[in-house]
Amino acid sequence: MNKNDVLRKLRYALNLNDSAMLELFRLTDHEIEQSKLTGLLKKEDDEGFVACRDDVLGYFLDGLILQRRGRKEAKPCETRKPDPRLTNNAVLKKLRIALELKEEDMRAILKLADVDLSKSELTALFRKEGHKNYKECGDQFLRKFLQGLSIRYRT
Repeated sequence: MNKNDVLRKLRYALNLNDSAMLELFRLTDHEIEQSKLTGLLKKEDDEGFVACRDDVLGYFLDGLILQRRGRKEAKPCETRKPDPRLTNNAVLKKLRIALELKEEDMRAILKLADVDLSKSELTALFRKEGHKNYKECGDQFLRKFLQGLSIRYRT
């Protein structure tokens, strides 16, 4: 799924304004200018569109986690950088952590978007890649999850 779409849909679902989004980036020590944020939120055909890289979306999601859950005690000499390859599964996992969603919450959100998922199907999305029960999160699934988030948080 297009990372710009994920950013736009999260902005809408969580009702974030520009200053709130800039603050989320700041929490991860990743400064971003207002003009770049505006470009990231534009659609592909719009003038001034800036493609969202995996690391930029990763900084945003990490900022969301820090804002909602607080900083985790880091071990000495440990600096955390976003994964250079951010998959749909990783986006889903970061959202689950940031919003403190339990399994029942996740299934309820998906149900709002007309997706019925069993517990085992859901846990397969959070398995480590390479695990025999790992299931890749498709674009349509992530889109439906974000749609469910919008319904849950906006109504």
